[in-house]
Amino acid sequence: MADPEPTIVLVHGAFAESASWNGVIERLGAAYNVVAAANPLRSVAGDAAYVRDVVRGIGGPVVLVGHSYGGMVITQAAAGDTTVRALVYVNAFAPDTGESALSLSGKFPGSTLADTLVQYPVSTGGNEVAIGQDAYHAQFAADVSSDLAALMARTQRPITEQALSDGLSGEPAWRSLPSWFVFGDADMNIPAAAHRFMAERAAPRGQREIVGGSHAMAVARPGEVAESIIEAVRAT
Repeated sequence: MADPEPTIVLVHGAFAESASWNGVIERLGAAYNVVAAANPLRSVAGDAAYVRDVVRGIGGPVVLVGHSYGGMVITQAAAGDTTVRALVYVNAFAPDTGESALSLSGKFPGSTLADTLVQYPVSTGGNEVAIGQDAYHAQFAADVSSDLAALMARTQRPITEQALSDGLSGEPAWRSLPSWFVFGDADMNIPAAAHRFMAERAAPRGQREIVGGSHAMAVARPGEVAESIIEAVRAT
C-alpha cells in the first residue's frame, strides 16, 4: 500500500507570523494538505519540541518547511523523526551542530539586521527583539508594497535573544534527509553568501536563488517558494 501524501508543515521565523505563508498556501492549492504552525520563537529546543508536537498530531508523513529562524527549528525538530520525509529551507538557516542563527548570519558580511532591532526585557528573563517599524520595509521585505510591509511590521512576532543565540543540539537533520533551498540574493537579514554556504554544505536535491529576492520570500515570491515545496513533496 502506498504511503499517504505528506502534509506540508510551514514554520515561520522571527519578525513574521503564520499568515506570512498565505500566498504560498494559495499557490499550493487544494491538492496538498498544509499546516502553518505558530512558532513560539522562545528557544531552539523549545520551539523544536513544539513543532514535533504538531507533527505528532498530524500522525502521518510530513515535509517540514522553515523560513529564516524556522530553519533552525526544523533542523532540530526533524532529527530522528521517521515521519519527516524532506526539508525545505526558505531564506532559512540550515545549521550544523552548535551553530546558532547569530553565528550563521554573521559568518559572512552583509547583514544589516542588528541596526534595525528594538529590544526590551521580558518577564521570563532576558530580552526579546523586533524590527523597528520604520526600518521593516527596507530590511525585511523590500520587494513587497509599502502598504503590505507596514501591515507585516505591525503583525510581526518578536523573538528572544536566547532563541537567536541557541546553537543546534545533536545531529542536523539535513545530513540524513533530502533538502531543498530557495532564497533571494537581496536578503538583508542573512547574506546570500551564507545561504550559498549552507546549501552547498547540505548538498540539496534542489536549489533556487531568486534575483532581487528579499528576506520575505514567502510573501514576495510565493510562486517560487511553492515550486520548491512541490518538488520536495513529489520526490518523497
